[in-house]
Amino acid sequence: MKRTILLYVLSALLLIGSLGGLAGCGQRQAAADPTKGEITVYTALEDELVTEYLAAFNQKYPDIKVNIVRESTGVITARLLAEKGNPQADLVWGLAASSLMVLDNQEMLQPYAPVGVERILPKFRSAKPVPTWVGITAWETAFVVNTVEAQRLGLPEITSYQDLLKPEFKGHIVMPNPVSSGTGFLTVTGLLQLKGKDTEKGWEYLDQLHENISHYVHSGSKPARMAAAGETVVGISFGYAGIRQKRLGAPVKIIFPEEGSGWDMEANALMKKNEIKPAAKTFLDWAISDEAMNLYKANYPIISTGKGGSYEGFTFNPVDQLIDNDLSWAAENRDNILSKWMQRYDAKTAPR
Repeated sequence: MKRTILLYVLSALLLIGSLGGLAGCGQRQAAADPTKGEITVYTALEDELVTEYLAAFNQKYPDIKVNIVRESTGVITARLLAEKGNPQADLVWGLAASSLMVLDNQEMLQPYAPVGVERILPKFRSAKPVPTWVGITAWETAFVVNTVEAQRLGLPEITSYQDLLKPEFKGHIVMPNPVSSGTGFLTVTGLLQLKGKDTEKGWEYLDQLHENISHYVHSGSKPARMAAAGETVVGISFGYAGIRQKRLGAPVKIIFPEEGSGWDMEANALMKKNEIKPAAKTFLDWAISDEAMNLYKANYPIISTGKGGSYEGFTFNPVDQLIDNDLSWAAENRDNILSKWMQRYDAKTAPR
């Protein structure tokens, strides 16, 4: 009898253990479900684009909660670097590739090849065998000119960077600060490269441009908005920002400098941390999918698959506008460039 009871107890314990194991297995499977969970995404994409793009993702993956932290490129980059010892973001979506290269140099990115990465042109993704970052769109320097104000003041036409140095434009130009703005950084590094990146000619140009700048702002799109509102005549900004203001009915003209535009890639990356969430990889897969690319190209003429959209009034291949840009050089020299820029020009930066 005692032996029977003992066998019964042992069987019951084994059964309970088995059920517990099955429950634990089920919990692990649930935790590993790539279509469920909660992720934190850092992004420098424009606010209205984040809203538009994220709605499409949420429709496809309603069980993934996405917490968005959106700031300008410089702020997001600084925050990621500050959090190096304790990363808060699961992934980065739409941050300048030059910034991601800085993070990559500090071994902060987890190599990951999103589904469909073979569709991305080689120059628009990390060169590593398993990429550490993957580009989605390119954006470039453009001038947004309020035509009503320019005519009222009798200002000359602008076709080039050199035109911005004319004395008539003194106090009528707003530019983004490269410390806080990715557009500001790509504009400065683009100019330095156009003038000879290892010479003083680029800085001499920026010295002269500084004389005509009324102030520097902390957003790449703000100069376009200011030009649209008549708060400045010329906003050094980027193509999409100007196009959007024109679509909204502002009296602006978008000018791409004849010397070529500095540019950067909006790119994505998986952050290296103790827990890599499957849902983060799902997001990165979606972020280069055909669905996402179709959303991007509604706003940008250059997407990383090479099958971009078009600008209203853009009469030439937008890729031809891009300078021969050394993003690695920009990333490696980022601190020195920004330090030198601040020493020379930061006095005209507007408060945040």
